[in-house]
Amino acid sequence: MKALAVTADDFGLHEAVNEAVEQACSGGVLTCASLMVAADAADDAVRRARAIPQLAVGLHVVLADGRAVLPPRRIPALVDDSGRFADRMARDGVRFFALPRVRRQLEAEIRAQFAAFRATGLPLDHVNAHKHFHLHPTVLSMLLAIGAEQGGPPVRWPREPRWAAGGGALGGALLAPCVARKRRGPPAPRVPRHHPVLWLARPAAADAQTPR
Repeated sequence: MKALAVTADDFGLHEAVNEAVEQACSGGVLTCASLMVAADAADDAVRRARAIPQLAVGLHVVLADGRAVLPPRRIPALVDDSGRFADRMARDGVRFFALPRVRRQLEAEIRAQFAAFRATGLPLDHVNAHKHFHLHPTVLSMLLAIGAEQGGPPVRWPREPRWAAGGGALGGALLAPCVARKRRGPPAPRVPRHHPVLWLARPAAADAQTPR
C-alpha cells in the first residue's frame, strides 16, 4: 500500500513547470500531476505525460486566476473579454452560490474542462481545483456529479495536519469546517477520497527527510 503520493499542481501552466514535473517523475520522486487544460503550456504537458506513462495525470479545474476553455461569449459572467477568470474568489464564491445564471455557466465550463482532458487521451487519475476552489459547496457538488459521470476519479481533500502546516495553520483552520462537513456527508457514488495533504500551507518546507 502506498504511504505517500508526491503530486504537482499547475501542470501545463508553463514549460518550466512541465520540465520540473518530468524531471521529478523520471527521478522517481513525483507520482502524479494535475493538468490545467486551458493553460499556455498544456499541449507541452500532454506531450511529456505521454512520454512518461508512469506519471498519473489528473484534471486541475481552473475557476480563478487562469484561462477558461469556453469562449467569453459562452460564459460572460465568469471571465473577462480575454477569457480569463478573476482572482476574486470570495466575490465569485458568493456569485456561484446565489446566481442561477452564473451556476449554469459554471457547470458548462467545468464540463468543458473535463471534455478537454478527455480529448488528450490520458487516463483521468484524479480531479481537484486551482487554489482549492473545489471546497466551495457549489463547485464541489458539480465536480462530484460530473466526475461520477467520468468514472469517479478521486478528489483531493486538503486536510493538513498542524505539524505540516506550521505557520500556515490558520489557513487550514479556516478550511477545516468545510472539509469536515463534506467528509461527514455521504460520498458521491464511485468518488473516493484522498488522504490528508501535506505542505499545502508551506510548500517550500517540504524535503526528503520530513515524511519520515
